[in-house]
Amino acid sequence: MIWDILIFLLQAALVFVMSTALFDALHWTLHKWEGSSIPLLRKFSSWHWVHHKFLGLDMQINPAYARANIWFHILPEYLTSMAGTLPFLLLFPWQPIALVAVIRTVMLVLTLREEGLDYNHMSMDRVGGQQGLLWVDNNYHAMHHVYPHNFFSSFANVFDLIAGTTCQIEGRRFLVTGASGAFGSAMVDRLTQLGAVVETAKSGVDFSAGSYAAMREKLERTDVLVLAHGAKSEDCWNANYVTFRELTELFTDIGRSRLAPPEVWALGSEVEFHGDMGMDELKAYSASKRAYAVRARDFYRSDALIYRHIVPSSFTSAMGKGAMSAGTAVSIALFFIRRGFRYVPVTLTGLAVLNYFRFRFFQKGQPDDLQPAE
Repeated sequence: MIWDILIFLLQAALVFVMSTALFDALHWTLHKWEGSSIPLLRKFSSWHWVHHKFLGLDMQINPAYARANIWFHILPEYLTSMAGTLPFLLLFPWQPIALVAVIRTVMLVLTLREEGLDYNHMSMDRVGGQQGLLWVDNNYHAMHHVYPHNFFSSFANVFDLIAGTTCQIEGRRFLVTGASGAFGSAMVDRLTQLGAVVETAKSGVDFSAGSYAAMREKLERTDVLVLAHGAKSEDCWNANYVTFRELTELFTDIGRSRLAPPEVWALGSEVEFHGDMGMDELKAYSASKRAYAVRARDFYRSDALIYRHIVPSSFTSAMGKGAMSAGTAVSIALFFIRRGFRYVPVTLTGLAVLNYFRFRFFQKGQPDDLQPAE
């Protein structure tokens, strides 16, 4: 009996997820048709844009479009999802399909009763940085209204995970530190290719530990801060911990009044997992990276920003030969980032994957406790 109920629920969940993905694919298509050379397709796309007038780029509801939103978005979404539900009658018994149909109909009735308002469609003064990966929450869907050409998933995040449409890059303003290094320069090149507006900042020139006056103006015009600077032997504590922490804190503070949260991508290391391994030459480097990882976990959990922690295997740079090129490391990182991952393992060894559990659950102590003695 329990097994039958479990199978029933799994079948219903699969039908709900797959029929939702069908609508999300249509949703993506409607946005693509915006620039079509075929007038009829552009007309279909313009009907969908009524939904974005109802809940605009400023995340405010415009009641004047409430009725049009029902006809051009809510009802087509319901009908498309139902059309994606019924074919599963060829695979499963009718009961789980009926359950999904009832759930969708109840959701439709509730949304109609509120004239188009629901948990994912309401005015917001501030979009939070904590956003779902597998399931869409209100912060996640709000990003679609702020960046309409990404974040297409509506309930289950299947489509965006497959399509890589969970991070807006084109047109956003990026500030990259460490751009003269292997990873930083590769990141600048790739972001530029993807249509980002990229600016750079150099450690020791634009900023140093405790000195960020020259960075404020750059940060004020930045959407995404990419921290790719660092050191492996000299002044590791300031390079890998203090400046990472203080730049992230400053950027978060600057972005508190923005509609969309500021976003930070910070370069970590697998040394967070394995430590210095008893090697004197790694002690300072390991201590600084592990100290920042402790603080980074707070950023990761914060609703004030979107924080992404990139943990790569060794890559070829001025510091030496690595398991992959810096360009490969950047490509892998962007693959995960564009699918919404906030902890980003870039690894051939698997250590960065294992480090996820240490990063999230098993770090202890305070960062300053890890500072090595002079």
